[in-house]
Amino acid sequence: MAIKSYKPMTPGTRGMTVTDYSELSKVAPEKSLLTPLKKNSGRNSYGRITVRHRGGGERRKYRIIDFKRNKIGVNATVQTIEYDPNRSAFIALVQYEDGEKKYILAPNGLKVGDVIRAGSDADIKPGNALALKDIPVGTFIHNIELYPGKGAQLVRAAGNMAQLMGKEDKYALVRLPSTEMRRIPVDCMTTIGQVSNIDHLNVNLGKAGRKRHMGWRPTVRGSVMNPCDHPHGGGEGKSPVGRPGPVTPWGKPALGLKTRAKHNRSDKFIVKRRNGK
Repeated sequence: MAIKSYKPMTPGTRGMTVTDYSELSKVAPEKSLLTPLKKNSGRNSYGRITVRHRGGGERRKYRIIDFKRNKIGVNATVQTIEYDPNRSAFIALVQYEDGEKKYILAPNGLKVGDVIRAGSDADIKPGNALALKDIPVGTFIHNIELYPGKGAQLVRAAGNMAQLMGKEDKYALVRLPSTEMRRIPVDCMTTIGQVSNIDHLNVNLGKAGRKRHMGWRPTVRGSVMNPCDHPHGGGEGKSPVGRPGPVTPWGKPALGLKTRAKHNRSDKFIVKRRNGK
């Protein structure tokens, strides 16, 4: 998918780029697979802000995505490739031979009219879903389950892909996009190929208004606040942090401090951390 740029007719269009959606199907989303999506504006069930800088944005409907791919042994035909406002990747509407329709994450290269399948007898081609035990070593995959039957949790963002590096006993060794090497049960389902919209990373929003449309409110640096608002605030002109290291507005260490638990349940599944250790 290409990226479009514009002549700098206004300050907002200078340097602004957008994804070229011309290859997507020009249709309305499937109504039976839509559900309301209520805005929380970063607030929890008590109404207190727990995530700052959220609010506003365009109204959305949630598209129900089939992350489990558990309709085994039934062919499905790709009806449309669509935009999804809730994720960076594109989605594909597929219709199975029995008439059921579902949305799946669209892999790169999937086109309208293609036939996909889930199960051990499926070919190794983009869009087909198989258990890790049925996939050859070295294959690029995405949409990976961590627990059999739970649904995919890993490698779902635009342009991402992991690689199956090996299989041993009950576990497969997978290299994730972060370069982390992780063991995953061989019965977990995954999808062949790379996630679509690979140019998403290169889009330049160009102006603050596009960020507001996505539901993000302005973010201000602590160093430009007053001392009553942030530990970095105050002072004449540009002042240093003035403490052992940068902190959050509540005084907790930030920017580089490791917060992962020392005895995490998943430690035994991680062969090599993303930081190379």
